[in-house]
Formats: sequence, structure tokens, C-alpha cells
Amino acid sequence: MTQLTNAEEQLMEHLWKLEKAFMKDLLEAYPEPKPATTTVATLLKRMIDKKFVAYNEFGNSREYYPLVKKTTYFSKHVNGLISNFFNNSASQFASFFTTETNLSASELEDLKKIIDSEIQKKKK
Repeated sequence: MTQLTNAEEQLMEHLWKLEKAFMKDLLEAYPEPKPATTTVATLLKRMIDKKFVAYNEFGNSREYYPLVKKTTYFSKHVNGLISNFFNNSASQFASFFTTETNLSASELEDLKKIIDSEIQKKKK
């Protein structure tokens, strides 16, 4: 799966949230200062070429929608990160994540509960 640029990711975030949107909806989703319509149109064209976005035509208007789920995109990202930076070791990644991100004790407890829950599911 190809990567999105930061600008494309930002636009994709809006599209994931909206689920489907016309150009005006996408522009409204941006905070001020809003990008130019031509900028968003260029990003959409690149994202269509990369097979992340498709559209339906209604007269002269296009309603855009994502072809890739947010969870799919980010799980590929995280797996690539683990592979490239942590020798394909999830435990090296977890060690780095828990020591370098200044998590509070309660956040670490929450992570522990999530991990314990996944362990129980895998044992079944």
C-alpha cells in the first residue's frame, strides 16, 4: 500500500470522518485558513490515482468516498514502523512506546488491561 503525504492524510481524515463528501463539504471540514479549491482538487486526484479515494458523479458534481478504511491504513503504518525501526519486534516497539511517551500510571494500566484481554482471546 502506498503512503499518503501529510496533506493527503489530513484530507483523508476529513473523508474518513464524513464517509462521503462533495468538494464543498471537504473544504468546510478544514479549519481556517482553508486550502484553495484547486489544492484540494489536486490532492483528490493524486489520492484517486493511488486508489485511496473514488467518487460518484451527480451531474457536474463529484461525491468522493474512501476506498481504504482508516484502521487498515494505520495498521499497515504501524506494522511498517515495527518492521523498519524495531527489527520486526513488537516487544521492542512496546518497550520504546511505554518508556519514551511519558504515559501516566493509569494509561499504562489501561494498556495492560488491553494486552491482558488480547492474551485471553488468543488462549481460547
